[in-house]
Amino acid sequence: MSTDSTATPSITPAIHVLHNRVILVTGALEGVGRAVALACAAAGASVILSSFEQADLEPVYDQIVAAGYPEPAILPLNLDTATEPTYLAAAAVIGDTFGRLDGLAHCAVSAPFLSRIDDYDANEWERVIRINLNAPFLLTQACLPLLRLAEEAAIVFTADRVGRQGLAYWGAYAAAKFGIEGLMQVLAEETRASTQMRVNSLDPGILRTALRANLYPGEDPHSHPDPVTVAPAYVQLLGPEGRELTGQALRVEAGRAVLI
Repeated sequence: MSTDSTATPSITPAIHVLHNRVILVTGALEGVGRAVALACAAAGASVILSSFEQADLEPVYDQIVAAGYPEPAILPLNLDTATEPTYLAAAAVIGDTFGRLDGLAHCAVSAPFLSRIDDYDANEWERVIRINLNAPFLLTQACLPLLRLAEEAAIVFTADRVGRQGLAYWGAYAAAKFGIEGLMQVLAEETRASTQMRVNSLDPGILRTALRANLYPGEDPHSHPDPVTVAPAYVQLLGPEGRELTGQALRVEAGRAVLI
């Protein structure tokens, strides 16, 4: 989920469990994506920062460089308007620059409003599905050849409780997140026997994000944890600790990825 772009999560230096790994993080502008990108960099990864505009990502880039972590790369991707050729071109850039991809963390999400199914605008339904389900599928598909070149690649799809147990008014976002769970399970089964790739979904829980504040404007944002608190769970799944896990729906508990 996204958070206020003015907020800068603090980072605790991590053991370099991701040393020499190339990790692509979507939604890296803010919220969970930003926290995960910073945590991966602190853990020694070369992080590919992805969001809508290059200029938006420059502060994150500068923060990583200033901290002395491996220099990141920026990969602008508009998940609302990108087409299959866009994703294939993005994967080609990654391949030309790094030669492989060790990890893909899908952290970008969009949930613009809550609405009854009776009232849900059809165009908005398609847009929310496009960003939250179609885009992760197309990006993953385009990156699979690069992920197969890694010794042990990891894909982490960001899940949500409303995509595991439906809740009223979450509409297209919930439907997309249910789809993400299915995509994760199918891909995990298809890669389980033939590669060292592992594929999992992770629910970070309710966090102090701009997305949450937009949907629940009367809620005290400080009643929820900062996204930085869940970043170690992503590092866990992207690194050697997660190598025995694939096809699992997990949640974050005390900064760790645990089975639901």
